[in-house]
Amino acid sequence: MGYSPGGEGLDRSTSPAEVPEAAILRRADATPAMPDNSTIDLVGRQVLVTGASGFIGAHLCRRLAAAGARVHATSRSRQPGDDTLTWHRLDLADGGAVGALVETVRPEVVFHLASHVAGAREVELVAPTFDANLASTVHLLSAVTRHGCRRFVQVGSLEEPEPGEPLAVPSSPYAAAKMAASAYGRMFHALYGTPVVLARLFMVYGPAQKDLRKLVPYLILSLLRGREPRLSSGSREVDWIYVEDVIDGLILAAERNGNEGRRVDLGSGKLVTLRKVVETLYRRLAPGKLPPFGTLPDRAMEQVRTARSAESYERLGWRPRTSLEVGLAATADWYRQELEARRLALDD
Repeated sequence: MGYSPGGEGLDRSTSPAEVPEAAILRRADATPAMPDNSTIDLVGRQVLVTGASGFIGAHLCRRLAAAGARVHATSRSRQPGDDTLTWHRLDLADGGAVGALVETVRPEVVFHLASHVAGAREVELVAPTFDANLASTVHLLSAVTRHGCRRFVQVGSLEEPEPGEPLAVPSSPYAAAKMAASAYGRMFHALYGTPVVLARLFMVYGPAQKDLRKLVPYLILSLLRGREPRLSSGSREVDWIYVEDVIDGLILAAERNGNEGRRVDLGSGKLVTLRKVVETLYRRLAPGKLPPFGTLPDRAMEQVRTARSAESYERLGWRPRTSLEVGLAATADWYRQELEARRLALDD
């Protein structure tokens, strides 16, 4: 099987569930007063991270714990013991369970990363992406609006159409759910004062990406194992961003004031084709060999969008520090070390 050419590699929540009843919101004048929006010091703060067992969530949890935050992490599956985190196992499509968790933890900061990431177009994906990407977001927004929090960082996707984009039609069930979730985030801020910051992520890559169907880990592991990968034409242009740079941006989105109700883009601001990424990794891992472009068809309605990086710098003081070449080299070295240490099987 070839790589899956879409999506950003967020944690996936895959089990379909019956769509819960919509959460009943209090009237705006009955909503608890939110704290002021002064800069948040995360040391000792109660922080909730959803999708914590995923690629980006795991990186974020490690960084938050190292910074002294009291991290509460959610996952659908049971996680191994970790003294730096408090794990909560629950399905975020269960509104009652979400409300109980928020009431118990009373997080001051929420990072909502949990998502079912699937760029395919099949109708079977409509229900699971609705539950995992939209219902979960509405339940969390409702709960933190009832109980109060200082900042709610909601993670979006480059797959979402721009609000003013002509013919802004989502290209997949995943994109539709993400687009609707962002609309709910803006609504909660406008009506109830919920301190939502919408962080739109572009094509995130880096060490420990768990979905090995994504292009970068798929290609690296194919070459390290001596196998010929199956590739599209490579013509799609993508805004690539290294995972540690994304973590910097997410934390700044939580810490910096004045961005509530706004979207900040976490991307490089530059478009690079899949072909160039493939050729860069071939030069490093299989010099002299030619990539077999065109052994997979290009997927219809692939989105080409660039992060508004200048606005992100203005709002957060953030810009990526890792060049694509350096990031790809670090990622390839990580997977090589994992194979050599037999933490990844050579014959998978």
